[in-house]
Amino acid sequence: MTLPPNLKRAILMLRPYRQRLGLAFLGMILTAATEPMFPAVMRLLLDRGFAAKPSFQLWTVPVAVVGIFVLRGISTFMTGYMMTWISTRLLNTLREQMFSRILHVPIGFYATTSVGRVINSMMFEAQQIIDMIRNVLTSLIRDSLTVVVLLGFLLWLNWRLTIVALVLIPLTAVVIRLTGKRVRKLTQHYLEINAELTQVIEETTRAQQVIKIFNGHQYEKTRFEERSAKLRRYSMRMATTLAATVPVTQIMAACAVAIVIVVALIQSGRGEATVGDFVSFITAMLMLLAPLKHLAEVNGPLQRGLAAAEAVFGLIDAVPERTTGKTLQQRASGRLDFIGVDFSYPGQTQPALSNISLTVMPGETIAFVGMSGGGKSTLVNLVPNFYSVTGGDIRLDGVSIEQIALESLRTQMAMVSQHVVLFDDTVAANIAYGDAAPDRARVAAAAKAAHLADVIANLPQGLDTPVGDNGTRLSGGQRQRLAIARAIYKDAPILILDEATSALDTESERAVQAALDQLMQGRTTLVIAHRLSTIERANRIVVLVAGHIVEIGSHAELLAKNGVYANLYHLQFAKEIA
Repeated sequence: MTLPPNLKRAILMLRPYRQRLGLAFLGMILTAATEPMFPAVMRLLLDRGFAAKPSFQLWTVPVAVVGIFVLRGISTFMTGYMMTWISTRLLNTLREQMFSRILHVPIGFYATTSVGRVINSMMFEAQQIIDMIRNVLTSLIRDSLTVVVLLGFLLWLNWRLTIVALVLIPLTAVVIRLTGKRVRKLTQHYLEINAELTQVIEETTRAQQVIKIFNGHQYEKTRFEERSAKLRRYSMRMATTLAATVPVTQIMAACAVAIVIVVALIQSGRGEATVGDFVSFITAMLMLLAPLKHLAEVNGPLQRGLAAAEAVFGLIDAVPERTTGKTLQQRASGRLDFIGVDFSYPGQTQPALSNISLTVMPGETIAFVGMSGGGKSTLVNLVPNFYSVTGGDIRLDGVSIEQIALESLRTQMAMVSQHVVLFDDTVAANIAYGDAAPDRARVAAAAKAAHLADVIANLPQGLDTPVGDNGTRLSGGQRQRLAIARAIYKDAPILILDEATSALDTESERAVQAALDQLMQGRTTLVIAHRLSTIERANRIVVLVAGHIVEIGSHAELLAKNGVYANLYHLQFAKEIA
């Protein structure tokens, strides 16, 4: 029988745990070996123990019975402990592999994969695989061994009666086969709905302000209830399908037992079987039902695990960012050349950028402006190679960024986005993020340069104060300045500022803009700003419309040209006056 590829892959992950797996298997073998011992003792007791004078010492009876269950208890404990030890480590391995992969997938990965699905795969579906391996291995090995040992014992006792009992096995296999396909299909739908439910929960916890302001409580409640009800329906369908397997196999077993009793009575009337033989046979046969039931029930976790494995291994096998390219041996000077750059997002027919040609000299500040959707963010996201160009080339100091190792390329850059991301750690840890050996003095200097010194002085633990989930314990302006401090700390030759002062009030903006002006000296800086007043001192301003460069020049030159930039500037100035 050929194993499903994902099951085979999961089993191959057990290789590092061969020794402990061997101990677990030994426990299973011992457990299976103890199964026929009790009916054998019963046969001996009935045939020789209830005679006028037993043919054995009475003290051997409790010793034998207790000994059987002690041996069984030790072997069962060893199996359970070892399988739990292995499965917990395997679960960690799966989650580590998934986490490592999501750290290295390209940003475009999340355009087709929701955060909820990723969380669901890491937390729920990985556990389903572990349950599959633990239950399937335990049942298929221990229970299969038990069935073989008990069948051997039954054949030794009475081969004619055993043939009747053997009818159970092929009938059970037929039942399992019929239910298997339906269970797997239901499980796949169940996992999809579970991922959707996880996504709803994740979005609801993240968007509390929006929900409250726009009275979205009922909408979110409806979304949750719909997916929760759908999840329940699929759970009931799976449970019904699996539950039907057990009574069917039990009815088949009852029929077989009834036939065995009739045949045994006939044999007893002919003097071909003793009472001890009959009781021992019935006991062993009834003991055979439990492992057969377990083998029938293993289909549930097997199908759930196989369905979950598709999502888990699909995430692990997601194509990561490239690992090729050379390492830059020194700090970049910061020259950037955009040579006929074209870019289209995957699945989009309309290009986001077309024929972008631009040279940015070391230390120069270039501002990108234009209406929303013009391609400003797309262009600056190409510089750290978050996306690869679909045409043309981008070069750093004359070398194509595609030929530079990503880690080395991104070491040369710092970014402050309008969407500030902070980690649930201390102020200092957020400022020095990415530095394995943070310099405390540099952290304090970066905080001071970002005009955070007064804020930090008022925090209960200073630099060691936790900022909360995404900096919820700080104001919007403080969070923005903390992100700027992080960029100051990195001290990279290239700065990317995407609406870096968008969350600041007028007073804070002046302070931080002064710090940024100092930071930008001697560094190549790419600035995206909707508030045109913040980029008036840029060396050049690039105006983008529908993915094309339509104007380039200084603030004064573009105003004098009275083109697109001048229209944008006057429109914005009029709004501010109003």
